[in-house]
Amino acid sequence: MESVSVIGCGNMGGAFLRGLAKAGYDVTAIDLDTDALDRVADVASETTTDVEAAKGSDLVVLAVKPHIVESVLDDVDLHPDQTLVTLAAGVPREFVADRTDASVVRVMPNLAAETGDMAAAATEIGVTDDVRALLEDLGEYVTVEEEYMDVATAVNGSGPAFVFYLIEAMKDAGVESGLEPEEAEVIAAQTFKGAAETVRQDDRSVDELIDAVCSPEGTTIEGMEVLWGSDADEAVRDAVEAARNRSQELSEAFDDA
Repeated sequence: MESVSVIGCGNMGGAFLRGLAKAGYDVTAIDLDTDALDRVADVASETTTDVEAAKGSDLVVLAVKPHIVESVLDDVDLHPDQTLVTLAAGVPREFVADRTDASVVRVMPNLAAETGDMAAAATEIGVTDDVRALLEDLGEYVTVEEEYMDVATAVNGSGPAFVFYLIEAMKDAGVESGLEPEEAEVIAAQTFKGAAETVRQDDRSVDELIDAVCSPEGTTIEGMEVLWGSDADEAVRDAVEAARNRSQELSEAFDDA
């Protein structure tokens, strides 16, 4: 892949762009907001407010708010040899494909694209070898039927915020018992990172891994008894469901478009 244009350089688009730049891609940043462009100017090969600049890239990433997707597509005339990766939450792939000549794939990434630790879901339709390579350079991804993109949006797209919330809770517990805030944040965040990597690399199930940490009459089992007796798991499921429902609401706005 020679070049990538990212249209929309806000939180998600900016994180995606920074990850691409770190992975060695030649990235053009496109946004009407010059402040957003300034925030990525240190890593982008070019910054511009002209959406037509995307016509010169092999792959175009559309990372704008759902309600302006149509107007952006009206302003840029992509050609069939290009691939358009849409990151817009809740916007159906077909809605985008009907408004461009480019090949279209819908992807839901997350902010960890910036560090190469992204979790992403992509629609099965539209995934090319170049798209696969790009997603692998930013982290890990799964392909799903589009009907499951709303729940994927909730799990991996919204999920980082839920994890941040839990990290903060563990940090606060450490601080309340005497740790310095910086110390507590480091060990809480690294614990989540290490646990996640263990889940990815270990053949045991999550339940088996919990058992492996819970020595009889030890410290962990005492804490787990509290969690098992609480509604913590239901609260997490409710958070995912709420995010999924909102993604579905966004999608429904495009049903008759």
